[in-house]
Amino acid sequence: MSDIDEIKTKSINEYGPILGNRWIQLVVAFVSMVMIANLQYSWTLFSIPLSKHIGTSLVVIQYAFTIYIIMQTFSQPIAGYLLDRVGSNMMFILAGILVGIGWSMMGQTHSVTGIYFFYALAGIGAGIVYGGSVSIAVRWFPDRRGLCSGLIVAGYGMGSMPFIPLISRMLSKGNVSVPFIYTGILQGIVIVIAAILLRYPVGSKVITKKEKKEAIAKLDQSEIGFKPSEMVRTPHFWLTWSMFFSINVGGLIITANTTPFGKRMGIAATYITLAVTMNSFANGTSRFFWGWISDKIGRYKTMAIGFGLNAIFLFLLPILGSKSNILYVICLACVMFTFGEAFSLFPSVNADMFGTTYSAANYGILNSAKGTASLLGGGLGVFLASSFGWNIVFSAAAILSLYASIMSIVLPKIPKPKRKEIITNENKPVTIS
Repeated sequence: MSDIDEIKTKSINEYGPILGNRWIQLVVAFVSMVMIANLQYSWTLFSIPLSKHIGTSLVVIQYAFTIYIIMQTFSQPIAGYLLDRVGSNMMFILAGILVGIGWSMMGQTHSVTGIYFFYALAGIGAGIVYGGSVSIAVRWFPDRRGLCSGLIVAGYGMGSMPFIPLISRMLSKGNVSVPFIYTGILQGIVIVIAAILLRYPVGSKVITKKEKKEAIAKLDQSEIGFKPSEMVRTPHFWLTWSMFFSINVGGLIITANTTPFGKRMGIAATYITLAVTMNSFANGTSRFFWGWISDKIGRYKTMAIGFGLNAIFLFLLPILGSKSNILYVICLACVMFTFGEAFSLFPSVNADMFGTTYSAANYGILNSAKGTASLLGGGLGVFLASSFGWNIVFSAAAILSLYASIMSIVLPKIPKPKRKEIITNENKPVTIS
């Protein structure tokens, strides 16, 4: 019996044929990701109504989006640490409470401070769900990690699709609090139910620090990956970080500003709703499509092509997107279709470059590029657009995507970084500090 078959058998014996079935666990994790998708990908529908509800400028409101992304991104390393030690059940219950209260209360508060606070709470909850769902997938499917982690991430990318028409319809009636409280309560309840159902496979646990050191000591030098402290001292990391930052800027600007940009261009409300829906679909499907392409031609070539196309679409967006309703929808979908691939490819590039020994922690640090990019994707992006126009903003984002494309060609040509040598003392490896 293989290790995977043994884990499956033990889990079914421990949890029963339903909760011990790894495909059911994957579905529950996928649904959990769908429940946090609105927090990022339906935000653009709320930004203008909220600015009117609070009585402040769109620039000020869009900084809430920046705060959300920062909290969602930077909470993941801490959430991952607690998930490993407390377990998914308690952490997902906490996440459900944070998401439910945070998102629901955003429509009830009447101050900018309240919006920032409650969106931050929802962001922390989303970070727990995101990290926990991916962890569930890779633990249950060590033999299909690429496929299953891609499916989980796609749930976040396209999970807002069924909600967008409903949210848009409720917002059209003029009461911004209604869609917030309805979707917030639903999302919180479903995540808490998921917390009751989710299980780690039997035998899956995070080893202690002592056990990890002992396991690493048995590895060959070539098999030991970079520690986070070692990784951040390499130029390779900062080049990769700058690429991840660059491709995130345009995507986050679109995510936050599809509605404001569309209204500025005179696009009909129906087509703006359609665009937000298609953005979600394109973002989710791109993670499968470009992952499949990368299996055929390689990750770096895929990144060079995808990011290059993203630069072209960003540049053309304000030119063609203002010509007609249909072109607006198509151009936005093309941008998102060439943006979503980043979340399928960069985790693998990170592991290729720095090894898998500390890949989770290392990717958490690399993912800080998204949080930093949100500074431009939120309030600052709107401020620049109001000062210089959307053409300048999207052209600047296009240049950053072009940079990411070019660096995708340069990065694999640079010799891989090497860890510090390990000297041996009585056959026990000791890392030189």
